[in-house]
Amino acid sequence: MSKRILVVGGVAGGASAAARARRLDEFAEVIMFEKGPNVSFSNCCLPNHLSGMIAESQDLVLMDPVEFKTKYNIEARVNSEVVKVNREQKTIRVKDLETGKEYEENYDKLVLSPGANPIVPKIEGYDADHVFTVRNVVDIDKLNRYVQSGKIKDIAVIGGGFIGVEVAENLQLADADFNVTLVEAADQIMAPFDYDMVQILHKEMLDKGINLIVGDGIAKVLEDHIELASGKKVSAQAVVMAIGVRPEIALAQEAGLDIGETGGILVDHNYLTSDKDIYAVGDAIEVYHKLANAKTRLALAGPAQRQARAAADHIYGIPHRNTGVIGSSCVKIFDMKAASTGLNEKMAKAAGISYDFVYIIPGDIVGLMPGNSPLHFKLIFEVPTGRILGAQAIGKGNVDKRVDVIATMIMMGGSLEDLKELELCYAPAFSTAKDPVNHAALVALNILNGEFKQVPVSQVRKLVEEGSYIIDVREKDEYALGHLKNAVNIPLSEFRERLDEIPKDRPVYLHCRSSQRSYNAIMALQHMGYDNLYNISGSYLGVCNHEYFNDKTMNREKILTEYNFG
Repeated sequence: MSKRILVVGGVAGGASAAARARRLDEFAEVIMFEKGPNVSFSNCCLPNHLSGMIAESQDLVLMDPVEFKTKYNIEARVNSEVVKVNREQKTIRVKDLETGKEYEENYDKLVLSPGANPIVPKIEGYDADHVFTVRNVVDIDKLNRYVQSGKIKDIAVIGGGFIGVEVAENLQLADADFNVTLVEAADQIMAPFDYDMVQILHKEMLDKGINLIVGDGIAKVLEDHIELASGKKVSAQAVVMAIGVRPEIALAQEAGLDIGETGGILVDHNYLTSDKDIYAVGDAIEVYHKLANAKTRLALAGPAQRQARAAADHIYGIPHRNTGVIGSSCVKIFDMKAASTGLNEKMAKAAGISYDFVYIIPGDIVGLMPGNSPLHFKLIFEVPTGRILGAQAIGKGNVDKRVDVIATMIMMGGSLEDLKELELCYAPAFSTAKDPVNHAALVALNILNGEFKQVPVSQVRKLVEEGSYIIDVREKDEYALGHLKNAVNIPLSEFRERLDEIPKDRPVYLHCRSSQRSYNAIMALQHMGYDNLYNISGSYLGVCNHEYFNDKTMNREKILTEYNFG
């Protein structure tokens, strides 16, 4: 006897579960219910409609109900909201949003993929006509029509996560006359990145004309402006709420299904809920982070699709190995690409893991090749095991490739020794002979093995303000173009003849452009008996990127004479 499988919600999780069930069973009756007008659309591409990169909002719709039926024999019912699950009778109650009528459908197996709802704080003016959210095609079309009406000049985007930064970027690209403000209550945008790395993204947004405000949340929405918690007023005739999302668990709660400690639907390793005939996948569920050894929520399309396949497989008795999640993601912000995977420093500290990190800035491809640019790469590893915990990469080149390598190493339980020996593709147009990920492993092993000591860019301001002894080993012409205010210029080509200028009775901090030449100087000096040396991780290029945004927005005194980003 064929199964009757009902799926609540389309997009990544629901549509994938339905399609997988069909591939496993041609005779099953598979029905999807979606309360919106589109059962399958590109959620991640929604912001790109604002800039015109995706010209028509309907281009975001990947498949309509007719295609689902003709190609996959899956019945997709749109504008159909599932309002109740009756577990005892194994039925669901569905409301036809066009007619208002309700009806019931029975199931053998039920898959819940309701997604997550945008968080909109109940502040003054939150429900005004010029306040928008971005969850589906209808939302983005409505927002785009409003801002393109010719009446809008100032737009405020609230929230510095993926949706917020992408909406802000695409609005800025849409019309140079728009004044776009991005407001984030935390002290940084893009939580997957550590504070030192995210400064590169802060600089990019500032340079591209975004009025970026961090450390200040929204308090009120007025007719032509918003008011922040600090009392600051920002002009805005349109407001986009992109603070974050909350798992849609109302249906599961009302049905008496167990909810996890993080507020998502509780599922087992097969994505089965506390009811043996009901599965849940996607943004609404609680998942397991394999590195933090803790439950979490992860609103990403890739994991949702894998969960959907696993749930459908389990319905048909196909075993599944749940490996947990590590949170790999990437984003493009104007000319910068950024990717991260695994644990960042904040997460490692919260998990109580002993760790260290290296921050290197190699070229993304061979320097002689056109289009080469610096690649900011941070690798986090466990101490003392050398187990790889996470990575963050930002640059104009293939940051996703490098972070995908690290994600693979993490999933395979790789260590710094494994990463050091990893053989990767090389040609001058694609990489460097020593790929940045191999380079990072070598530097990390030196730190792990105590070959030299380092300080991060986040400590350099304090070192300068305290008058610490800092040596700039770049050549004189480089030093003249910009340097730390109290740095002594002893070039790598001269230090052996100027040893009398390098003290042994106090800490000495060395840097160059990106830490390579200063490392060479330190190794040589240590052979000469110096044991008081520290390499400034990231060196001058890293310091400039770390300081720039806060210098500009806080009007604080610079610790350097001129910025250098090349």
